[in-house]
Amino acid sequence: MGERLRALTRSIDTFQQEHRWLAFPAAVWRKLSDDQVGDLTALLTFYAFLSLFPLMLLLVTVLGVALRHDQALQDWVLRSALADFPVIGGQLRGDVHAVGRGPVGLVAGLIGSFLGARGLASAAQTVLNRLWAVPFNRQPGFPWSWLRSYGFIAVVGVGMAATSLVTDLAAGIGSGPLSLVARAVALVLALTIGTLTYWLALRLAIAGQVRGRDLWTGAVIGAVGWQILQAVGGYYITHELRHASALYGTFGLVLGLIAWLYLQARVTLYAVEVDVVRSRGLWPRSLFPPPATPADRAAWDSAKAAQDRTPRAEGEGP
Repeated sequence: MGERLRALTRSIDTFQQEHRWLAFPAAVWRKLSDDQVGDLTALLTFYAFLSLFPLMLLLVTVLGVALRHDQALQDWVLRSALADFPVIGGQLRGDVHAVGRGPVGLVAGLIGSFLGARGLASAAQTVLNRLWAVPFNRQPGFPWSWLRSYGFIAVVGVGMAATSLVTDLAAGIGSGPLSLVARAVALVLALTIGTLTYWLALRLAIAGQVRGRDLWTGAVIGAVGWQILQAVGGYYITHELRHASALYGTFGLVLGLIAWLYLQARVTLYAVEVDVVRSRGLWPRSLFPPPATPADRAAWDSAKAAQDRTPRAEGEGP
């Protein structure tokens, strides 16, 4: 029985290695397993949850100063920016208020918000460089890591807000043929903005030794996945959150928010792993080693090289 099972698994493994349409997704799955992507997703979700409220505080405060003479415009921009959080967005909008608008309170509040939000960007750098197996001694150090973190925050925030504004404008046109055309145009524009946002955010979070052209596939997949989650994931979270809120009250809101952030983080890491496997030719992989394939050995060697902490030569850039 054992010999038959081994023969069956070997034939299945050989078949998938010989067919690219199976070998590539299998290799991505192996890479996800090698990198323990479930743990990394939980790490990103944790920091995203902690960083969300400082980022919202920063957004509300900036809007309060920049649009202090137009309360209606403030409310519309904030509503559109939080549209990415189905059901939860309205409650979040009502629970976060601007810091004091006096000079001292404003400066202190903004500094605190930036420091609180930096946790997500720092975690993103750690996770994404690990997926790309960038050695520790090739990752940006201080102050470059901080500058990249704040650039990452700005890009993600502006990109999300811009995507939501485009969608909100299209939804406000009404019904009829013109509305359908507007929604189609808005979808294309949202995907374009999302792709550019993903690419620039990945470029800022991942060390410079990874080529920018190797990030485009993941950026496209991430942007498409984001739109799908907005439609499908939003529907699921909306209905599940109603039951959770009835049972757990405020904790239902927290559970829904964590679930939403987890889905977004998961899609992002999957998209990045596709880029890694594609650009480095890490397929076909063996599903039941031994024997190992050349792609298996390449993946293992890069994982070992990523642990290199030897200091870089003096004067070497980030």
